[in-house]
Amino acid sequence: MTIDVSDVISNEDRDMTVEVCPEMDVFSSRLGAFPIVEKEAFLLHIANLENKKLRIEGHTAVTIAIPCDRCLKEVATVFPIEIHKEIVLEKPEDPEDGELEDTSCMIEKELDLDQLIFGEILVSWPMKVLCREDCAGICKRCGADLNLAPCQCQKTEPDPRMAAIQDIFNQFKEV
Repeated sequence: MTIDVSDVISNEDRDMTVEVCPEMDVFSSRLGAFPIVEKEAFLLHIANLENKKLRIEGHTAVTIAIPCDRCLKEVATVFPIEIHKEIVLEKPEDPEDGELEDTSCMIEKELDLDQLIFGEILVSWPMKVLCREDCAGICKRCGADLNLAPCQCQKTEPDPRMAAIQDIFNQFKEV
């Protein structure tokens, strides 16, 4: 969703408040594509600060279905989004290191709301998502969900350094 901010940009100290709702239905990144389960409409305040900066403020929440890192069940993860961004309207000819602003959410005189929200979600993406703290995960051998019931696989794995001795014992085993 894009918002036309040309009126705010062209008039000094002008501001506007608009009710918006993100249009994106899927969050796609290098990690994969995750469906957005729930999104809330919110008020976005845009202000022109002395024809130098554009201040964007608002807050909302987005719920994304992310698979559990252990058992792969989908977990509804809520991302509270706080937008407090200032975009420099005129590009300095010789920008210093600290003054370089990210303007990827601005396309000429339009604000790309989905790109703005995408950046906020990406920054707050969790390192690990679990369906519950004591999630047992899935069995490495048979793929059974260990949260439901224990699997019937052999639990102890023999030490590979002792494989030769185990072969000797298996040869002399009574049938």
